Amino acid sequence: MPTAHEADKQHAGPEEADQPPSMSSHDAASPAGPGRSPCCPWWSCCCSPSWRDGQQRARQASGENRLQPLSDREACAPSLEEVQSWAQSFDKLMRSPAGRSAFRAFLRTEYSEENMLFWLACEELKAEADQHGVDEKARLIYEDYVSILSPREVSLDSRVREGINKRMQEPSAHTFDDAQLQIYTLMHRDSYPRFLGSPAYRDLLLQAGPPASPKEA
Repeated sequence: MPTAHEADKQHAGPEEADQPPSMSSHDAASPAGPGRSPCCPWWSCCCSPSWRDGQQRARQASGENRLQPLSDREACAPSLEEVQSWAQSFDKLMRSPAGRSAFRAFLRTEYSEENMLFWLACEELKAEADQHGVDEKARLIYEDYVSILSPREVSLDSRVREGINKRMQEPSAHTFDDAQLQIYTLMHRDSYPRFLGSPAYRDLLLQAGPPASPKEA
């Protein structure tokens, strides 16, 4: 028969096993244990559905809302010359605030808006000077666009994904540079030609108005 002390130890085991994974910095830096991915320092973020469910509203309030002011600033009416310039190169489209807004709206109709959201989030990360802000924004980007459990996961190849997992151990403003370039290239080759041939782009040309007629002498 087990002693009272042994019985207490046997009783404590299952209770400890039922506890959710800790999100402390010590746990994030600890060696991989059973069930954890040794290459993913954000295991608790991307692989714990219970934790993700508890953080859903917080992510929406911080990650998504941070992009909303940018979208509001982009909601200006472009000139006809500006709209026409978007057809000259994808780079001109992406350098234009109104162009990014129009292209993002088009991507939403194709259910691929996450590509533009990820690109914008990476741009915001690169503009962050405070290390604490870099750490927080990098974590949100990883959870929202790199995690395999995110509904907004972007399409990245294994090489780029592995590189991100390594750099997330010490995030920097350039942690996602390779991934951002890959998504930029994807949008350029895949979505951009369809955008130029879409009714949405033709409507933008019409809304901008016909070219001004030359004044008569």
